[in-house]
Amino acid sequence: MKTLRTIVLSLFMIAFSVSVMGQKKITGTNNTAAEIIGAIITNTGASTIPNTIDVIKEGNPETPVKGIVTSMFATMKVLRQAVSMNCNLIIVHEPLYYNHRDETKQFQNDPVFIEKQSYIKDNKLVIWRFHDYIHSMKPDGVESGMIAKLGWKEYAVNGSLDQFVLPETSLKELLKTLKKIFPKNAFYVIGDPELRLSKVRLAPGAPGSMYHINLLEDKNVDVLIAGESPQWETYEYIRDAVDQGRKKAVIFLGHISSEEAGMDFCAGWLKSFIKEIPVYYVESGPAYWSY
Repeated sequence: MKTLRTIVLSLFMIAFSVSVMGQKKITGTNNTAAEIIGAIITNTGASTIPNTIDVIKEGNPETPVKGIVTSMFATMKVLRQAVSMNCNLIIVHEPLYYNHRDETKQFQNDPVFIEKQSYIKDNKLVIWRFHDYIHSMKPDGVESGMIAKLGWKEYAVNGSLDQFVLPETSLKELLKTLKKIFPKNAFYVIGDPELRLSKVRLAPGAPGSMYHINLLEDKNVDVLIAGESPQWETYEYIRDAVDQGRKKAVIFLGHISSEEAGMDFCAGWLKSFIKEIPVYYVESGPAYWSY
């Protein structure tokens, strides 16, 4: 189980690295995980985030880093691929152990947890979550990755990362475009397939149903492209709106598909200041398939 002492040590090492290094570039091949994480946080340009979830989830902060993998989740497949690539620092956007704070007390006798943790320890891996700080970048690193994947930079409203005016199309045609971009994806959609639209808002991840609803209340929003929401919340709001004749729609991409491009962006961004340690992006992909 992750002990309080280990978590405090991780936070201390990161804070210490930030305070004493004062550097923006990582050079050489003997840098520790704590030194690299400290440099990453410094380079985000963000203020210190109290009670952040961006801590080392497993591994020794003093581990010399041989290679870095970025991914949405540290799945078993991603971990094995990292080991095969001789990478021992895995930077992920989401939890390692199936809950937001990576609490593990309830999993101590669980065979899935035991095997995963053993694999990480046996291969001397370091797993660091990069969530709060990448979202605090200016511009937001996750949304930057999503815009690049969607190819919508030219349609952004006043340089926004989440508001677009597309050439007029139908909901059905927009879905065809998204399917080409996310071929492994199935989408949950509410709205008339023939709805004519151009004004789009993007809400990746899980910002909450009230955030979704506030966007949908805007007369300048035709369709919301969202990550996920409990199905009794945003889903039912937009179903009522459509049944009332309102020209609105929502497309749910799923949490992973709505943010994963951010970790691809992350790998490229890391390479701009980490020069002698290999950095790779590894796709974790959707957790499920659709029948």
